[in-house]
Amino acid sequence: MKHTLSILVNNHAGVMSHVSGLFTRRGYNIDSIAVGVTENPEISSMTIVVRGDEEVVSQVKMQLLKLPDVIKITDLNKSESITRELVLLNVSSNDKVRSEIMTISDVFKASIIDVTESSLLIEYSGTSRQVDALITLIKKFGILEMARTGTIAIAVQEKND
Repeated sequence: MKHTLSILVNNHAGVMSHVSGLFTRRGYNIDSIAVGVTENPEISSMTIVVRGDEEVVSQVKMQLLKLPDVIKITDLNKSESITRELVLLNVSSNDKVRSEIMTISDVFKASIIDVTESSLLIEYSGTSRQVDALITLIKKFGILEMARTGTIAIAVQEKND
């Protein structure tokens, strides 16, 4: 089972290395990792997607909390969080297929951010499943280059009644 861990850490050099090293030392594979500074420049948010049962994830969380720069860990599940990935696709294109690629992009609400005679550069943000679906449909035209981020996630705040 996939778990998305949101980890708040002190924003210092080497913290990401220490956190990812913990996974490596324990033999756990990281499916995705994304790190960025929060609204407080002294704190970074790490989003790590890892596979494992509840026992494995509980063990990982306990080990992470032993690291001095780890402030808080939240295991986000789909019902209480929003997740997104970003992908940039440089797609082979010519006059015959350009409109078809643009139509697919429109369906996904993806942006065409650069156009040349021989290619289109597409930017898209969505869930992992949505990004995978776009890539699957675009593959037939020829993906010249692709850059894809890891998953980022944020907890959904409950509404006050």
